[in-house]
Amino acid sequence: MFGGRAPVLVLSQNTKRSSGRKVQVENINAGKQIADVIRTCLGPQAMLKMLMDPMGGIVMTNDGNAILREITVQHPAAKSMIEIARTQDEEVGDGTTSVIVLAGEMLATAEQFLEQQIHPTVIIRQYRQALEDMVALLEGPLSIPIDRNDKSALANVIKSCVGTKFIGKWSDLAVNIALDAVDTVMLTENGRTEVDLKRYAKVEKIPGGSIEESQILNGIMINKDVTHPKMRRYIQNPRIMLLDCPLEYKKGESQTNVEISGEIDFTRMLEIEEEHVRHICDAIIALKPDVVFTEKGVSDLAQHFLLNAGITALRRVRKSDNNRIARACGATVVNRTEELQESDIGNGCGLFEIKKLGDEYFCYLTECKNPKACTILLRGASKDILNETERNLQDAMQVARNIVLNPRLVPGGGAIEMAVAHQLLQKATHGPSRALAHALEIIPRTLAQNCGSNTIRTLTALRAKHAGHTDSSKPCCWGIDGESGELVEQGPNGIWEPLTVKLQVYKTAVETAILLLRIDDIVSGSKKQGEKGEPPKPAQVAEGHE
Repeated sequence: MFGGRAPVLVLSQNTKRSSGRKVQVENINAGKQIADVIRTCLGPQAMLKMLMDPMGGIVMTNDGNAILREITVQHPAAKSMIEIARTQDEEVGDGTTSVIVLAGEMLATAEQFLEQQIHPTVIIRQYRQALEDMVALLEGPLSIPIDRNDKSALANVIKSCVGTKFIGKWSDLAVNIALDAVDTVMLTENGRTEVDLKRYAKVEKIPGGSIEESQILNGIMINKDVTHPKMRRYIQNPRIMLLDCPLEYKKGESQTNVEISGEIDFTRMLEIEEEHVRHICDAIIALKPDVVFTEKGVSDLAQHFLLNAGITALRRVRKSDNNRIARACGATVVNRTEELQESDIGNGCGLFEIKKLGDEYFCYLTECKNPKACTILLRGASKDILNETERNLQDAMQVARNIVLNPRLVPGGGAIEMAVAHQLLQKATHGPSRALAHALEIIPRTLAQNCGSNTIRTLTALRAKHAGHTDSSKPCCWGIDGESGELVEQGPNGIWEPLTVKLQVYKTAVETAILLLRIDDIVSGSKKQGEKGEPPKPAQVAEGHE
């Protein structure tokens, strides 16, 4: 599609220095172009984008952040737009497409006021005020609380997030995995709840099998095999020891010189090595562990001593995996074997086993009593499908995390945008804040467009529904059905979105629009050879004198 190269959106500056109104118009156009690329990726009827990287690999996705990460742009304002998708993804994990579409529309609405010679500061002031009103409305009457212990209600919200993505066909499976992962990783200390999915919920992608075979393990799985073929591969209720030190003799660096004068000196050197390894292994064997994981190497001699003691060893485990194992089975990672104590041994794991999946061996630590870390095992036909499934699953887990941390919801399907726009229009009689309210309607409009329905008729009917809503104690739940494009009221089983995601979308979109409107000068520090204003080369001067 893009000729084997990274897709390049050429939004470049023709001049070395642009200023004033021209820069603001250029920035607005850059923002609009980025939004136009992403617009068809919104809603359940979203189209996929196929992107090719310079190495010939392809990415097929409708995730706004993943698409923008692959696109190369030259215009500085367009780069800012791409950054906001990344921010949105890192903060709340969902709403990356919405934030780009909204920011682009908010910039577009400001253009008419710039043409009327209204100063950008005036527009910015009204945008800021409108944002404060939006936040107050969302945190107040336009959102409803949810019981975080009600599993079916939580599952319904996550399903509405997953429904617009590739994994939507297996939404029940994805929802269960996301909820279980958040429940497992959640840690409450001193009245503060922490859910660190990035560090403690690892996704392992193994090509082969079908997506239905994906599961969340009650423990940890790592891509490692035992170091010696005779070591035990199946242990029930193992005692687990975690190390961050090598079980081998540390060789000197390349500059080290050793002088041997007698015949037995070389033999003595080998004996010293053996004594050192034996000393390390004795400290381990004294505590009688069943399995030893180390982040460094294990020498053949150490394998021999550990095998004789009936201990299974796995080496070169990643630090992140070691930390996950520590959380899952209650062990402590130790840096020196001399400091080992009984309290460092983990007893929380019910089963250690090595299994073969495809061509590779995997170590399973399952049936953990109270694991605070987990592994999600994804199966699928190809790497592309697995990568897209992982991206979708990460979004689902982030949504589950957002609801657990802030259990408030807003109606989806463009309903909340229309409700906020209606309230803002009642407050604002004219000017940029009124235009900002109309900009919010881009979300329901885009949903209708992506379904192929009549946009004008649908939006007019939707406005009428919201104008006729009189109960100020709860939000008007009329929105657009993303599948058919018809008007639908979001009931208990309708589409609901976490308040955290919507707040972040609005804040990021408005702040970006304000930031780009504030720019009135772009000065480039690089110059191409032979451009106007560059002093001529010495050779050219000489020719001129002749």
